Amino acid sequence: MAGQRRKKRASTRYLCRECGVVQLRWMGKCPDCNTWDSLEPMPEVPAGFDDDPASDPHAGVADIWRQAIGGTAEDGSDAGGATAPMPVGQVSSESAGQRWSSGSGEFDRVLGGGLVPGSAVLIGGEPGIGKSTLLLQAAANLAGSGHTVLYVSSEESMAQLRRRADRLGLSEPAGKSLLVLSETNLVRICRQAAVAKPTMLVVDSIQMVYRPDVEATPGSVTQMRTCAADLIHLAKMSGMAVVLIGHVTKEGRLAGPRLLEHLVDAVLYFEGDDQHAHRIVRAVKNRFGTTLEIGLFEMTGHGLDELPDPAACLGMGDGDPSGEHSPLRAGTVVFPTLQGSRCFMVELQALTCTGILGAAKRRVSGLDSNRLAVLIAVLEKRAGMRLADQDVFVASAGGFRVMEPAADLAIALAVAGSHMNRAVPYGCVAIGEVGLDGRLRPVPQMEQRVREAARLGYRQAIVPSNDMNRGGRSASGKRDGTKSDQPSLLTVLPAGTLDEALSLMEPCAASAPPPSPTPVIKRTTSASQSRSF
Repeated sequence: MAGQRRKKRASTRYLCRECGVVQLRWMGKCPDCNTWDSLEPMPEVPAGFDDDPASDPHAGVADIWRQAIGGTAEDGSDAGGATAPMPVGQVSSESAGQRWSSGSGEFDRVLGGGLVPGSAVLIGGEPGIGKSTLLLQAAANLAGSGHTVLYVSSEESMAQLRRRADRLGLSEPAGKSLLVLSETNLVRICRQAAVAKPTMLVVDSIQMVYRPDVEATPGSVTQMRTCAADLIHLAKMSGMAVVLIGHVTKEGRLAGPRLLEHLVDAVLYFEGDDQHAHRIVRAVKNRFGTTLEIGLFEMTGHGLDELPDPAACLGMGDGDPSGEHSPLRAGTVVFPTLQGSRCFMVELQALTCTGILGAAKRRVSGLDSNRLAVLIAVLEKRAGMRLADQDVFVASAGGFRVMEPAADLAIALAVAGSHMNRAVPYGCVAIGEVGLDGRLRPVPQMEQRVREAARLGYRQAIVPSNDMNRGGRSASGKRDGTKSDQPSLLTVLPAGTLDEALSLMEPCAASAPPPSPTPVIKRTTSASQSRSF
């Protein structure tokens, strides 16, 4: 009797909804992620489950797939998932380098070259950002190339999916290879996938899918963990690529247990806002590629358009980047930022105005607020500027996030320029990290940044002088202000300290004085002209 009670107590475990760790007893704070009140009771383990080492938690998925294929899985194991170890040199490598193109170069870039057979990808983003549009377009492109794609929506009906496809112009190109299904039951989804045998399976979204034999509501930690594990097991067993769409919390993290991100092969975030049309796909985890690449898109009336040229995303390659016919603008500096293997120009803007001493405002948009506070302190200490009573507002044009230290010099020059009404020279970019001592430090991949600036027509670049000694001359042409014979090469303006960089700025035209108040003319009325009413 006592042994049965001990076994019953042992089967009651608690799952952290934040990190997914399992604890044997309830605690107020999870010891792994330090989150308060995050442990929830798990369903009791069926009797005898722990005593049977051969029991398979994915037996339902395995049974469905065994009935469909009637033999072995894609990895050479039987349909139940059992396999024997073998030397690594004898493992088949036929599909090791195989990838399926989604038809979107930007999406394939983030994935590392395309979808890997048997992989599981989790993509999240804000509501209405365009996750379903992105994957429906990718599914239609893949179906148009002869692959079978199954798109499962747990939030829209099949008629709504048809209207979306018609609006995006995807119904005809996809033909009969794009299959749509409106379903939330995981067993039915796996059964339809086993029948269709698609190349790619899209589940929109994982928070709404449930397994009937799990006693938990859809969207709970238990359901999400179980359904995601089953779908990932299906991908490994069948060789199809599974793409899961996930919701995000108000903090910007993927909703559900952190265990989801550990289970899948790649985690992507679809970023953007309602104020701008551009969208960014960013990878935070990728087992089959780098996490440094990003994909650029623009939301239009007919779907998402790719932006293979980063300059087109911000319009920095149009007009007159050399600035020969543009007035100097105080508080504006162009910075070449790196996103993965690509470099594009971002305009950093700063505005200073009189504030309240001891309560000055510091506001940023798209930048690191802590880094701005450090740069303001360096400007006050090393450059002798008084900014303690100045409100400082700094933003990156277009809403792009710039978090790398290489933008320190551009931010400092923008703030100083707005405060002193001075600007960098015509068609000039600024690159460099600012130390606490006011010295400029070299930054990674200076050559690529300068070459991209020269390609877009910029004529000058303020860079750290010690970066010139590391090969900056070959990257950017002439140094020390001498002009290059080739218009594609820009002039490098080296600076060793922040003071030297500030001395390269030029005064702007004096702003027009504020209009004087209109004088009030008082008309006096004589007694003879006055009237009584």
